[in-house]
Amino acid sequence: MNSYETVFILTPVLSDPQMKEAVEKFKDILAAEGSEIVNIENWGLRKLAYPIQKKSTGFYTLIEFQADPTVIAKLETQFRRDEKVLRFLTFRQDKNFAAYAAKRRNKTKETVKEN
Repeated sequence: MNSYETVFILTPVLSDPQMKEAVEKFKDILAAEGSEIVNIENWGLRKLAYPIQKKSTGFYTLIEFQADPTVIAKLETQFRRDEKVLRFLTFRQDKNFAAYAAKRRNKTKETVKEN
């Protein structure tokens, strides 16, 4: 199993429950394929660098997971079929980046505990 990270942008016209439902849908797809979800971060509503489908903002979500390479094609097919998804990017983490991501997650958790 390889480590992967995917970031996707959902359309800003969704309500909060609809946005959470869409994230759960993709999380369930990964779980159904036997993937292990390591981390999920909701980055919230952010301004896009350029308009996409006449929209200037979007809901960003990051999911880090471990999966077989065959799962990626299924996940990206679902991203393409879902009209709520404006853009997505999935890439495999090499060992150095996976170590950096783990350190970043731990640092974020420590910051949250201090506040």
